[in-house]
Amino acid sequence: MTTDFDWNDIPLILGLSRCGSMSATARELGLDASTVSRRIAAAEKALNLRLFIRDNTRYQLTSAGRVFVDYGEAVYGNVQSMLLASAQEADTVAGLVRISAIDFLFDFWLLRELPGLLCEHAGLDVQLLGDNQNVSFSRGEADFALRLAQPAEDAALVMRKLGEIGWAVYGAQRFADAPPNCWGAQPWIAYEAALSNLPEMRWLDRIEPRPRIALRVNSLSTMVQACRAGAGLALLPCLLDEEPGLVRLSGAEVVRELWLLSHRDGGSIGRFKAVSAWLSRIFADNKHKLCGI
Repeated sequence: MTTDFDWNDIPLILGLSRCGSMSATARELGLDASTVSRRIAAAEKALNLRLFIRDNTRYQLTSAGRVFVDYGEAVYGNVQSMLLASAQEADTVAGLVRISAIDFLFDFWLLRELPGLLCEHAGLDVQLLGDNQNVSFSRGEADFALRLAQPAEDAALVMRKLGEIGWAVYGAQRFADAPPNCWGAQPWIAYEAALSNLPEMRWLDRIEPRPRIALRVNSLSTMVQACRAGAGLALLPCLLDEEPGLVRLSGAEVVRELWLLSHRDGGSIGRFKAVSAWLSRIFADNKHKLCGI
C-alpha cells in the first residue's frame, strides 16, 4: 500500500459502501458530495485500486473494494473502541497519584484530610513522598509537589501559588507566660547550620538579645516534638495551633508561600484533576488556620 493513502478516508469508503450514493454518504458524514467524490477518487489513486463501480442506480463495491471494506470495518471499529476506552480511562478517577511535600504538611495537615478524598474516590492509589527537594516532572518523579518556595523551571512543570503559611513562636506549657521581651533569655530549638538560609532561621537571628540555641535539628517534625517536650521555644507553622502540648506565643512572625506544582498534561487526566481540585479545596477550607489568622 502506498504511503499516500489518507487513513481519514476510511469512513468515507465505508459510508459509500453502505449508502450507495455520493449525496447520501455526504449527508451521513456532514460533508459536501463533491468532497466525498474527490476523496474517494484520491483514495483509489493512492491505493492503485478500483474500489467502486457505478451502475444506473448506485455505487457497487468491486471485489477488491469488498476486501477493503471487510478489513476497514474491523479496523475502524477497533479505532473507535480505542478512542472510547482512552477517553473513559482519562475521565476515570482511579489509579496512582504521587504527592511530594515536606513532611510536616503530611503529618499535621494532609493526612487528616486524606480520608475524605479516598472515601470520595475509592479507586485512587495515593503515594506520599516526604521530600523538599526539587522533583523532575519531565522524568515523571511525582504527579504533584507542594513547596514553600517557587521552584526552578522544569519543561513539564505547571506551578500555581495556593496561598501562604504563617510561622509563629510556640513553646510547651512551661513557656506560656514568656513575653516577647524575654524570648532572648529562653532556650530555642533551631535548624542545623546547613539550613541557616531558611526564613525562619533568619528571623531567629534578628532576635535581641541573641537567643541561646539549646537544640539543633534537621527536620521540622523533630522540632515540633522537641518543642512539645519542653526543650525550648521554636518558630513553627501556625497550623499547629490545635496540637496538644503546644502553646502559641505570638502572631505570625514569618509568612511563606505555598506552591502547588504539577505536570502540564495532568489537567486532562481524571485522577489528577480530582486531586488538584481536592488540594485547592482543602487549602481554601484551612486558609485562616494555615495563615495563622
